[in-house]
Amino acid sequence: MRSEIHIDRTALPAELQERDQWVCWREEPRDGKPTKIPVTPSTGEFASSTDPETWASVETALKYADSGDADGVGFVFTDDDPIVGVDLDNCRDPETGDADDVAEDIIERLDSYTEISPSGTGFHVLIEGELPDGRNRRGSIELYDTARFFTVTGDSLEELPDRVARRQDALEAVHREYVQDTDTDAKSESGYRGATDGRVLTDEAVNTDVDLEDEELLEKARNASNGSKFERLWKGNIAGYDSQSEADMALCCLLAFWTGGDHTRMDQLFRQSGLLREKWDDVHYADGSTYGEKAIERAIANTSDFYDPDAREDSSDTNSSQSESSIAGSRNESAQNHAYLIEKNRLLTDRVDDLETTLEEKDDRINELEATNEALREHLRDCQEALEHCDQASNPEMDEASANEGDSIWGRAKQFVGDGD
Repeated sequence: MRSEIHIDRTALPAELQERDQWVCWREEPRDGKPTKIPVTPSTGEFASSTDPETWASVETALKYADSGDADGVGFVFTDDDPIVGVDLDNCRDPETGDADDVAEDIIERLDSYTEISPSGTGFHVLIEGELPDGRNRRGSIELYDTARFFTVTGDSLEELPDRVARRQDALEAVHREYVQDTDTDAKSESGYRGATDGRVLTDEAVNTDVDLEDEELLEKARNASNGSKFERLWKGNIAGYDSQSEADMALCCLLAFWTGGDHTRMDQLFRQSGLLREKWDDVHYADGSTYGEKAIERAIANTSDFYDPDAREDSSDTNSSQSESSIAGSRNESAQNHAYLIEKNRLLTDRVDDLETTLEEKDDRINELEATNEALREHLRDCQEALEHCDQASNPEMDEASANEGDSIWGRAKQFVGDGD
């Protein structure tokens, strides 16, 4: 049982309370780091930010959290509401309460309901508006408007509004100045470039800006040395792969190469492919990441070579250029295959771990059943012995007659007759 918590419902904005888009969360260690696992209020099962069946009303969520079975509550963003969440991480000193200059500027501009995060080291700002197109994350700043959940503490800043205010102009300004790509910061993003194995891609890892229209880029991918493979995956053909997840990763690795590691464009292109399914937007990870987001991050992390549109063919030496292009294509395909094999190995390792865990659980269950069986056998033996004692106790006269029969006249006569035989 977890320690009891209490969130004052009166401190929560009415704009959130009126929507049945609430979940609870538990903090559990993953890879040595505390992570927040979304759970369904009242059941404690894993919740999904894309499955309304796992959400509940604010009353249900708060009651479940107050019971001590969860560490807190969270609000889920959807396409059906106008609410946008601004997550500012690692910007507040939990001891002094001081915030850094960037966080103060963003909070002041948005001027809406703002609360301190559960860790005490960041802020959550909730506003009404429409999230601008483009990237939604840069460094420790993230903007959410759908398929994610925000932890809600009710520990709001008193000097700011207690409502979720509409701040479209301010949102666009913050997005443009602090989040959107620019010529000077396009390579500095670590959020979408971060590798899931703990390493961070350097500027050299994502080194090209592919300024091509989608159709032109796709045409180049189809005409490459591994174009037939790309075309099969693009059409949704997973032949040759053990699962669609492996096929998803293979296509993501190819898209990582052709887009220069552009997370947003990879996502846009994948959604046009025949491999797209509902699972793409499902939250599958403890940090709130969707299946698609993690697939893209891993593909970028495992891709070591990227398409460079500035590498033009030299018309004065066509044969040499074609040869070099062929070599480059083979090298790129090798890099992509290597990335795919790395991911496949990870998937297989996870599968082995799952099977080993299942086997251990089954062994424990077998031992438990054997112990139960032995206990039942022992109980049966006790019942049989008790039944025998009951039979004897229920016929005492017969037992006494049998015991004294040898001393009676008839008994002696029987013995005499028997001796005569």
